[in-house]
Amino acid sequence: MNMISPNRDRNVALVVGPTASGKSALALDIAKKQPSVIINADSAQVYSDLRILSARPTEAEMEGIEHQLFGYIDGSEACSAARWADDAKAAIAAAHARNILPILVGGTGLYVRILLEGIAPIPEIDPEIRQKIRKMETLEASLLLQKLDPVSAEKLNTADTNRIQRALEVVLSSGKPLGHWQQQKVGGIGGSIRLHPLVLLPPREWLYRRCDLRLQEMIERGAKQEVAQLLERNLPENLPVMRAIGVAEIGDWLAGDIGKAVAIERAQTATRQYAKRQYTWFRNQSPPDWPRIDPTLNNNIDKIFDI
Repeated sequence: MNMISPNRDRNVALVVGPTASGKSALALDIAKKQPSVIINADSAQVYSDLRILSARPTEAEMEGIEHQLFGYIDGSEACSAARWADDAKAAIAAAHARNILPILVGGTGLYVRILLEGIAPIPEIDPEIRQKIRKMETLEASLLLQKLDPVSAEKLNTADTNRIQRALEVVLSSGKPLGHWQQQKVGGIGGSIRLHPLVLLPPREWLYRRCDLRLQEMIERGAKQEVAQLLERNLPENLPVMRAIGVAEIGDWLAGDIGKAVAIERAQTATRQYAKRQYTWFRNQSPPDWPRIDPTLNNNIDKIFDI
């Protein structure tokens, strides 16, 4: 593989795809070719409490390659996409200053999109308006949105309560529809770097088998103990770390409500469903000029990364 010059045109490598698709292994292969740092772009792997359930690489799996933004946030906090993007910008800038290649790797498409495109500068929401909207029935809110912001209403499913409420909050608080603000995105770095993206899209059945196998391996590596320690913290249930796949399922197992086999089966099902959503997102939402590859094949990565 030809080396990607870190500073020429501010190069950044990007490896994205659904969970269990082989992103970490490919990122390591790239990093071994030249001085690099691997930067996490997965919303679960940012939390220190979820080393096993998030499939965060161990020290041995890092193979001596520097990794950043992995397990750096306590589970008592909620890491927003905007916060991660700010941290990723700093990590990328530091890598360029050190003349090493930043390699972004992860499966959280929203993180990557906000990093590259920026975030809409939506004004603060009036608390009274928010409270009023939250008390509305879904149908009432949907009808009001059709009147105040028909463009957003047309895009949203009438049962998508959260997004309908959000669009209403914005138009009622700011006087302008959500689409207006989304066109004003600021802070993205896509125009100031030279991006080298790869989207991993393996065969679905292969991916689902990998998901099932990895969940089994997580149990063997101590996922039950990890969840037990997390639950001992008595954190609010609405925190991201508490809603991670496997926490509720293993929690029910620990409580004696279900057995081990059922807990594993439910967590495997949830993982496959998540992988399916990610697969669809990256296939449809990634820019058409981003190379899609099947990691089960002998892809010519050298050619893809030729500069």
